This record gives sequence, C-alpha cells and structure tokens, in this order.
Amino acid sequence: MGQRLRNNKDPKESRASGSTLRLLPPAYRTWGFSLLLVALTAIAYMPAWSGKPIWNDDAHITTAELHSLHGLGQIWGKPGATRQYYPIVHSLFWIEHRLWGDSVLPYHLVNILLHGISAIVLWRILRQLNVPGAWLAAALFALHPVQVESVAWISELKNTLSGAFFLFSALIYLNFDETRKRVVYAAALALFLLGLMCKTAIAPLPAIILVVLWWKRGRISWKNDVLPLVPFFVIGIGAGLLTAWVERSFIVAQGASFNLSILQRCLIAGRDFWFYLFNLVWPQKLIFIYPRWDVNAAARWQYLFPAAALLLLALLWKVRARWRGPLAAALVFLGMLFPALGFLDVYPFVYSFVADHFQYLACIGPLTLAAAGITIGLDSFTGGKVFLHQALCTLLLLTLGVLTWRQSRQYSDIETLWRTTLARDSNCWMAHSNLGSLLLKRGNVDEGIEHFEKVLQIRPTNGKGYSDLGNALLQKGSLNRAMAQFQTAVMISPDDADTQNNLGGALLQQGQLDEAITYFEKALKIRPAHVLAHSNLGDALLQQGDIDAAIAQYQKTLELPFEHAESHYNIGRALRQNGQVDEAIAEYRTALELRPDYPNAHNNLANALRQKGLIKEAVLHYEKALQSGPGSILIQNNLAWLLATSSNSSVRNGARAVELAEKADRLSGGSEPVILHTLAAAYAENGQFSQAIETAQRALELADELGLTALADSLRTKIALYQAGSPYHETSPLP
Repeated sequence: MGQRLRNNKDPKESRASGSTLRLLPPAYRTWGFSLLLVALTAIAYMPAWSGKPIWNDDAHITTAELHSLHGLGQIWGKPGATRQYYPIVHSLFWIEHRLWGDSVLPYHLVNILLHGISAIVLWRILRQLNVPGAWLAAALFALHPVQVESVAWISELKNTLSGAFFLFSALIYLNFDETRKRVVYAAALALFLLGLMCKTAIAPLPAIILVVLWWKRGRISWKNDVLPLVPFFVIGIGAGLLTAWVERSFIVAQGASFNLSILQRCLIAGRDFWFYLFNLVWPQKLIFIYPRWDVNAAARWQYLFPAAALLLLALLWKVRARWRGPLAAALVFLGMLFPALGFLDVYPFVYSFVADHFQYLACIGPLTLAAAGITIGLDSFTGGKVFLHQALCTLLLLTLGVLTWRQSRQYSDIETLWRTTLARDSNCWMAHSNLGSLLLKRGNVDEGIEHFEKVLQIRPTNGKGYSDLGNALLQKGSLNRAMAQFQTAVMISPDDADTQNNLGGALLQQGQLDEAITYFEKALKIRPAHVLAHSNLGDALLQQGDIDAAIAQYQKTLELPFEHAESHYNIGRALRQNGQVDEAIAEYRTALELRPDYPNAHNNLANALRQKGLIKEAVLHYEKALQSGPGSILIQNNLAWLLATSSNSSVRNGARAVELAEKADRLSGGSEPVILHTLAAAYAENGQFSQAIETAQRALELADELGLTALADSLRTKIALYQAGSPYHETSPLP
C-alpha cells in the first residue's frame, strides 16, 4: 500500500483491470470482475468440490442430536453442545443439513462462494482506499494456495463466514468514517458482532481499522477515530475471553503442551511471523499439519526470529514519513495473526504452533502490499503497456491457481489427507496416529498397528500412542499385550483421562468389573465430562446388576456433546434388563430417530417388540438392522429364528430363515451351538428334516461339551420333533 491518491479513481487500477472490462460501464465492470473472480476461484478449487468430510468435520456438521428445533436452541443456549461456541456457524450448518443432508458438494460450494465474496469485498475496500492494484490484491487473496486449508476444509466455514462479516464490517465502517451516519455505524457494529459469533479470531478488527485510518491520514484522532471503536474493542475482548473459557472447559486447551513461559511464547511469535510470511512468498511445501517446534530458550539461534521481526518493524517505522504502506501492511499482518501467535492457548498447539488457516485474513496485509508494489513496478517497467502488464499478472495468478488446484486434491478424503501429510513429513506423529485410527476402524488392524508403532518411535513418551496401540491389539485379540500397552500409557500419562478410560475398557473386556470401575472413576475425576468413561462405567455397572446406577451414567452422557443415539440405546438396554420393556422400546425408538441406520438399536427394538408380541413389527426392524449391519451374525440369527419358529404363519418363511442361518453359521465358523440350533429350526420349517436332525445333533454335541445344559435339553426335545417330521414353532424369547 502507498500513500492515498488524490483522485477518486486509481489510474493504475484502470489500466490494469482488463481491456474488455474497461469498455463496459462502471456498474457492469464491477459485476463483470466480481463474477470472473468467483468463477476463477471455483475452478481453482474444483478438486475439493466432492471432498469427503475430514478429521473433525463430523463434529462440526450438525450431529444427529441437534437436527431438531430443540437442537438449534442448544446451539445458541448451551455452550458445549457444539465443538466450539460459534452459534452463527453451527446455525448455518444446521440449515445446510436441513437443505441437503450429508451431500458434501453444497457444503464445499458454500465455502468457495463465501471466499469469493470476501475477495470481492476486499477489492471494494481497496478501491475505496485508492490502493494501486486493488483488483490484483483481491485475486491474490482468492487464488493463493495458502487459503486452501480454510476453503477446502468444511469445518473452516468458521473462517470463510467470519471473514466475510469482517470485511463487510470494515467496508461499512470506512463509509461511516466518511459520512458519520449512525445507521452506518450500527450496521458495521452489528456485522462485527455476527462475525465474532462465527469465529473470535476477527476480534482485532478495530485495531486494524485504526491502522488503516492512520495510513490514510498519517495521524489518529482520539475523538474521531479511537472513541467510536471503543465498543468494538469491548465486544471483541469479551468474545475472546468467552472463547478462551470454552477452549479450556470443553476442548481441553490446557496441560503440558500449553505450559510455556512468556519468553517461549515470544520466541514462538517471532518464528510464526517469518513462517507465515515465507509461505506467502513461496507456497511450495504447504502441509495440513506442520512439525511442532521445540521451543528452547537456551538455543540462541531461536532469538534471531523475534529479533529480525523487531528490526524489520523498526526499519518500517523509520521510513514511515515517506512510506506508511509497508508499516501498515505489517501491522495488519501481525494484528490479525495475534490470536494465533502463541500468546493465547488454542487446542491445535498440541500438534503444531502454526497452521495455514490461522493466516486466512492476516495475509491481506502482505498480499495488498505485494499487489500495490507489483502494479506500480510493472507500470514503470512496461511503460504503460496494458497488454504486457496484464500478461505478467495473469501468469502470476495462473501459477497460484495451479498450486491451489494441486493443494485442493489432498482434501478429497481423510485417508488422502493423512497420506499426503506423511509424504511431506514422514515424522508427523499426529498423521500416523489418525491414519492408524482410520485403518483400525476399517478393520485393517495390522497396518494400523504399524502406524501406532511409528508414533511411539517418534514420540516414545506419548501416552496416547501406547493407548492407541493397545486398542489395536485388543481388536486383534491380543488381550495381554493390549493390557501392557494400556498400563504403560497410564504410567506415562496418569493425568490423561483417555488412558485411564482405555485401561478400564480392557479390564471390562476381561470381566474384571471392580478394577474397570476404578479406572473409569479415575478418568471421570480427571475429566468429569468424559462421555466414553460415563458410558463405559454404565456398562460395567450394568454387568454388575446395578441397573439404576448404570442408567444414571448413561443419562449423564445426554448432557454432553456425544452421539446421543448411543445414550438412548444404552438406557434402553438397561431398562429392558430391568424388565421395563415399554420404557426400553421408547428409548430405542428415540435412538433410531437420532440415527435411523443404527443396527443394534433396530435389533434390540425388535427383541423388545417380540416380548410384547408385536411380531410383524419385530421382523421389520430385524430387516432394517440387516440393511445397516449386513455382516452381523447376531441379527441374522435373531431374524432367522423368528422366521423359522413364529406361531404366526404369515411371518414364517423357511427358505429365508435357511438363507440367513446358513450365512450366520458360515461367518461364525460352524461351531456355535446357538446358531446351529437356529439353523436346524430353519431346515425343519423349510421341510428339510434330515438336515435339521443332523444339524441339531451337531449342536447338541457342542452344547454338551460346553456345559450348556439348558440348550442341550431344548435340542433333545426339538430333535424328537424333527424325527417325527414336525417343525418347531413358538413366540418365546430368543433361543
């Protein structure tokens, strides 16, 4: 940015804005450039259009328990109901889910459109300020690859939406600065407040406005400039304090990772400044997660970063009488970066002190300065030749657009994101950890274990790494090895609620209920809002037969950010175990309202409906359970038994029962007497009595070997029926 020009229209802007657009009337020129800018932005981000949710997107896109109008009320009135208390953002997510559900394309297009609109508003602001190259600055903002993380990542609607409010508020406030109309001032303040409810990182806006006003006039008036911005400062500080409280209370932005001295934070801030500036100048190695620096106050070389930043600011201050623009750009850059410079604790600092999305708006300062410098320099170099000027600027923008296109491709899905991150930084423990968890969830246990072991090679004292490895070994069936990992995790991180909970979970699987309960209670003492610990404690108490206490634990999860469908399902299980079948049915139905594709809820609801004699509805829910969980042996067995043995002839279907029971038998390895019991009944219903007798006898042998006396007695009775050529029919509970 340079000194403000005297005329109302920047001649350099006019010469550089495009020969075709210059032939149009001003209004058409504005619309033409705006549409062109949005179109180019959309094209640059095309690889991300169909990108699936990544990392914490599922926690930001409206969860099932918030889909209702009541959920919308919780978004506004209950901090903790959403991952962060940004009610405007989550209200928009709520509306989006109402409009297009889980279709990802519209979510991405909204982000891209908001980003394009912000670039247009930035252009309008810079034109109003008569900054040379305003159009180029807006295009740089729109197409620079450092913006990809904010635009291609669905969760960063926080950035694109708050950014639009920020820039609109700034534009309107600059109009107020000229007109002094109260309604204009009120509009600017209202937009700022709305922006803060999207993301409080825009709180430095009033300071940025003061910098711009100083740049315009070379001085600041207390009465005309500072006093009107006092309400902005007050609201911004209040919003920042609220966010800090939410980070500490609900996102756990505290602990060893945040135990940094003031000196260490200053070292981080100095290094941040040059890191972000370098990525703007040379955006070649952008990564989703950057390495977390080792901040060492004893290492002298680390002082070079803040010293160099202070020296640069001193030089810019010294030349301010002649060139205010460079200092103004630097102050805008630092001002917008301030919330992420290390002086305030934010959760991502656990992984890294820097992230591309932290400089979404901060980059406006350097990019505007660069655009002004390029415009003035090219105008001098090309001697006013518009074509050459345009060609060089187009080449720059084309290069950035290609880099943005390439950067957008890594946001196609979560696996691509983590593998790309590891390709650029093989020692990113966080990417190894998350990729391992993803593979574990998909059933690729061995590769998941490899990544967890890599985490421990990189960070041998990472308690979570041992805990994750323990979970993987548990899934593989190596219970003793898993227990060793969990115990190591607890030794390393005794104050980590997750490690306490995981060890409790392993003990629960071993049937050591008292010991498991002890660890769940330790986890809850460390973090009272630990939903999994409440749920697991409920499971342990339920196994002990303390049903009321179990229900109390499940009910506590309803008060916390959690998949409440699971909460209601667990309460239903406890109620049914207590003989309260009607109440259990109500809980299962609530769970299915929240998650219609919940196979276990469908299965247990069907079981409860059978108890009430509602056989046809039970069959319906067994079928829905199979649609959602086609590989479930339990569901196949339950439905097969009902289709084979129901006293209601309209429900029985021998052929379908045989199909289901045979599949369940194959999946179980052919050695489960309960499933063979069902298969024998299915054969009998289908008229295959010889197979029924043979299968029932095999089941009887296994039942005798395992000491299952009741099942063995039942099989003897049924074998007699099958030998007499009669199927077995009943409406009693499960076999």
